[in-house]
Amino acid sequence: MSLVTMNEILLPARRNARAVGAFNVANYETALAVMLAAEQEKSPVVIQLYMRLFDSEKASDLAGMLLRLARRSSQPIALHLDHGANLRQVMVALRAGYTSVMLDGSRLPFEENVKITKLAVELAHAAGASTEGEIGHVAQGDKTALTEVNEAVEFAKATQVDALAISIGTAHGYYQATPKIDVERCRSIGEALPKLPLVLHGGSGTPLEDVRKVIRAGVSKVNIATEFLDTYLKATRHELNTLDGKFLPVDKFYDPVVDACAAHAARLIRFFAD
Repeated sequence: MSLVTMNEILLPARRNARAVGAFNVANYETALAVMLAAEQEKSPVVIQLYMRLFDSEKASDLAGMLLRLARRSSQPIALHLDHGANLRQVMVALRAGYTSVMLDGSRLPFEENVKITKLAVELAHAAGASTEGEIGHVAQGDKTALTEVNEAVEFAKATQVDALAISIGTAHGYYQATPKIDVERCRSIGEALPKLPLVLHGGSGTPLEDVRKVIRAGVSKVNIATEFLDTYLKATRHELNTLDGKFLPVDKFYDPVVDACAAHAARLIRFFAD
């Protein structure tokens, strides 16, 4: 069985100054592509779903498929709730069998973020799952709040999270201009929390030379959503254009789409682990 929590894969990555790719998926094809990429690269991976899928039956319906993919993989795979907004979503994920959860209280005042994240940690650990929290705030159409070193240390100690998402200049979605990544801030946080895996949100489009620097400074998980899912959409559009209105069984239609997504994920997994 290769279904694991994030602890089994992020802690070794942190010790070895490497990172694990964490890819957001939304259906069988995107999930299969991530699993195939992990197999190809012989590397662990995190398959994660965005929080809105846990507000409907989608995340629970997909859980059975994701659990089977993880269990038949030869590589360690963690299944993760990304940016959980509340404790109800955390419970939905744990009941469905996800092995890791994030409670994102980064928009809340510090004390409230600590309080709700700590509750999520207690729920997850009781269920044998791992946890991620966020201090500072990575922008998603709103204002970035960079992580302060002292707050990161206090937050990690108070909540006992297994991984900590930090804000060092990245943003979710595609960038409108080249981001300025605060590598020194990341290094200071990594030195203050030498054993705790740090998480980089907003990995899509972040200059890879900066990604490598922050991996060396303590980032052990790099989130990729926009560019991976955009690869799926563009590959699907290409195949539709090639088909030009002709019929093709859907399973055959999606084979090259999965291949394109797997190749994209594999390149990133290889880079993060180098």
